[in-house]
Amino acid sequence: MTQTQRYSTVAITLHWLIAVLIIVMIFAGWRTDDMRQALLAGDMSVDPQTVAMLFNWHKTIGLLILTLSIVRLVWRLTHKQPSLPEGMNGFERFAATATHWAFYVLIIGMPLFGWIAASASSFPSYFLNMESLPIPQLVGDDEALYGVVAQIHSKSAWAILGLLALHIAAALKHHFIDRDDVLTRMVVFLKPRG
Repeated sequence: MTQTQRYSTVAITLHWLIAVLIIVMIFAGWRTDDMRQALLAGDMSVDPQTVAMLFNWHKTIGLLILTLSIVRLVWRLTHKQPSLPEGMNGFERFAATATHWAFYVLIIGMPLFGWIAASASSFPSYFLNMESLPIPQLVGDDEALYGVVAQIHSKSAWAILGLLALHIAAALKHHFIDRDDVLTRMVVFLKPRG
């Protein structure tokens, strides 16, 4: 396999779709939680129904991300990936592999912990904010468990953003400093240098 070979269309589509959804969800989740905190603090300008609706959409999209991430992992395990450039040293190879697997842990773990937190909460959860479509509970109401898993879910956002910064920096280094074709394998509008 040459280093100019692109990832499959399925892998590229899942990569970018999951990336965009996660970034949007992190910032939307923080904003929605700020609204929830304001509501709990007695801010009368915050509409409880809006907060519930936003959280239900957050949960719905989170479960979509979980599903897509599992599909992405299965695809990765069952389809050959382009090989790393021959010029990469051992540390770079280790860092690339570790970063990718850390992403898989986080993109599956974060929504899973969110689902557990939603299940442990006393607030109802609905797909598409429709009461006729309740989200299955993984555990019963448990405020102590909710506190722990909600913190893990929240802190995972910072871990994802840190990994994302590292991932982007590495991709840009490959493209502009190493001048190899690593970035062109996942960005369809870039032409391989060959």
